[in-house]
Amino acid sequence: MTLAFDEQTNQRLAETIDLAQYIDHALLHPAAGPQHVEQWCAEADRFGFAGVCVMPTHVRQAVSLLHNRRPVVICPIGFPSGATTTQTKCTEAEEALEQGARELEVMLNLGWLKAGAADAVHREIAEIVEMASASALVKVILEWSLLEAAERQLAVEIAMDAGAAFLKTHTGWNGGVSIEDVRLLKDWTRGRIGIKAAGGIHNTDQAIALIEAGATRLGTSRGVDFLRRDRAAGWAAETEEPPTA
Repeated sequence: MTLAFDEQTNQRLAETIDLAQYIDHALLHPAAGPQHVEQWCAEADRFGFAGVCVMPTHVRQAVSLLHNRRPVVICPIGFPSGATTTQTKCTEAEEALEQGARELEVMLNLGWLKAGAADAVHREIAEIVEMASASALVKVILEWSLLEAAERQLAVEIAMDAGAAFLKTHTGWNGGVSIEDVRLLKDWTRGRIGIKAAGGIHNTDQAIALIEAGATRLGTSRGVDFLRRDRAAGWAAETEEPPTA
């Protein structure tokens, strides 16, 4: 799957930003196997991505392939629903950290937030942040499209107060990010926390626009397509798409 970019897009990319440094190369399909992990890690290393995001069962393999250096290995916690117990999330986080994950992406408990249990949401995030503080940073996944306006602002405030290093807009399972989502987050947070735009990032123009709006990371499985023509004209390896549902 290769996208065709026009000359203006490629020139804009080359002259403004190094897109690769923003990309978390996502491999979160439930049917992805070891061969996909190997491919994604090789691509992340080749293109200089910020990280590779893999499911908990693949963390050990990814760390061994990347030798615990940049690109970092990222592991989602409580993914994708966020409805597992705090103890379950902590156990999942502890195992990922022991295996070498350098970033954790914790899915917010949306049910608690919507029920008004803000203290419980805060305690859960803070506990995982404390657990990870010596070796990894924590991102909180907001699942922006499922939150009302007041809930969005509350979720942002809770995550920042609990010590999260990043806010991630979406899992990619319930809608995708918009430019306006990122602008709003930037306005609310004013540089106090990183912003990871994720879900439905389909092309280079969109990726660049999200960065210009304030995103400091991009979560996507399409990073190679974005960069292949601009950064790797000589890349000849065969790529394999993860299984589709």
